[in-house]
Amino acid sequence: METTLTSKGQATIPKHIRERLGLKAGSRLIFEVNRDGELVLRPKDESEVAARRERIMQAISSVKVDNPWTGTTDEYMALIRGEE
Repeated sequence: METTLTSKGQATIPKHIRERLGLKAGSRLIFEVNRDGELVLRPKDESEVAARRERIMQAISSVKVDNPWTGTTDEYMALIRGEE
């Protein structure tokens, strides 16, 4: 099947391909070029997203804070601005 690339770099994915891949509006896609120089399009695996999110949450939860701020946001903003 052939399609035309627009001046904005957009191309229409034919309906039968969208249906076969389960693509909907807002679906995340991965574009890759294989060793033969062919373009490979695949849906982004949501497990990849979940794994990345888990790694980020592990990194955040591993941070230790010795003196957590106990004041209000306004008090903290005044402190870092050097206000009295």
